[in-house]
Amino acid sequence: MHLPRRLLLAGIGSAAVATVAGCESQGATSARPTPTRSSRAPRGGEAALRRKIASLLVVGFRGDQVSDRDWIVKAVRGGLGGVILFDQDLETKSARNIRSPQQVTRLVKTLKDASPGRLIVSIDQEGGRTSRLNPSNGFPATKSQAEIGAENSPAATRDWARGLVASLTRIGVNLNYAPVVDLNINPDSRAIGKLGRSFSADPDVVVSNATEEIQAHRAAGVKTVLKHFPGSGSAAGNTDFEVVDVSDTWQERELEPFQRLIRAGLADAVMAAHLLNKQLDPAYPASLSSATVTDLLRGRLGWHGPVVSDDMQAVAITDRYGAAEAVALALQAGLDLLVFANQQVYNPRVVEETVDTIMNLVRTGRVSENRIDQSVARVDSLRPKR
Repeated sequence: MHLPRRLLLAGIGSAAVATVAGCESQGATSARPTPTRSSRAPRGGEAALRRKIASLLVVGFRGDQVSDRDWIVKAVRGGLGGVILFDQDLETKSARNIRSPQQVTRLVKTLKDASPGRLIVSIDQEGGRTSRLNPSNGFPATKSQAEIGAENSPAATRDWARGLVASLTRIGVNLNYAPVVDLNINPDSRAIGKLGRSFSADPDVVVSNATEEIQAHRAAGVKTVLKHFPGSGSAAGNTDFEVVDVSDTWQERELEPFQRLIRAGLADAVMAAHLLNKQLDPAYPASLSSATVTDLLRGRLGWHGPVVSDDMQAVAITDRYGAAEAVALALQAGLDLLVFANQQVYNPRVVEETVDTIMNLVRTGRVSENRIDQSVARVDSLRPKR
């Protein structure tokens, strides 16, 4: 399916960018409101609010099998929103969650059985080098998005996407952090171009191939996430390991794939990048910027569904803001689902600590319970049907 090329970016030019960057909600020069202690008790009590907050978190964990004693199973039983699976552990350099199709299928079933709700089981299965399910753990090899984009054949893309999805449904994954819809602005990018993660520098090629990929996922009941908003194709570095500033390299046309897919009704969720882009917000990275998430993505591009974080433990934000403040800023910016890969650091208490942080934000009035409820409703759209 090829969508017509219709740029609807009027109003996102330099004058509008200046307005967005200086927005009252989170501009560099605007004063933040002083938090005031809320006198209103949580609706349904603190335990109910803690469960709602926990449902907005996706967390990584170590182990290719789990038992009732493991912290991740306890967190899932307590209402954790989801888990993210990895093939390799960044710190130990050993296998993490995936050794074989049979093993990981049992692992996923154990986690789903422990959940009182509809557990999100998520993964990064883009194809090519960014594939957690791969020949080393018993799954088929897959082409990269760059290889698929270079071929640019709807039939070939359809077959490739169905292959990706078959591996996901085989083990019970229901949310894939794909497709990458970044334009390949900088082929030497250590985060995108050099890893073959972009379909093309041409928005038409990106949109056409992403459309086929999304439709293949939807046909199998698997949700997708467009990434990395507002565009990472010009980034030189990788936000997992360093602060990356695209202020001088980002181009307005990088918004086009997101906008066209959103307007075509093909978005299930959008991931906000940890990139600093001073063209859009002079102070905050996109993932912590209400100018970028609330005003641009939700307001101008019209996205009303869930916004997902990149890894909340990434160096790009933790070094500058710390874990607790990054969570506060992400929620204030408009994010809904917060992902903690537990790769940069491994913290078995990450769920408890993050829930405590957000509970305190609600108590002090910095984040309202209504705001939490909005995110719960959006994230519920990503959950599998029973």
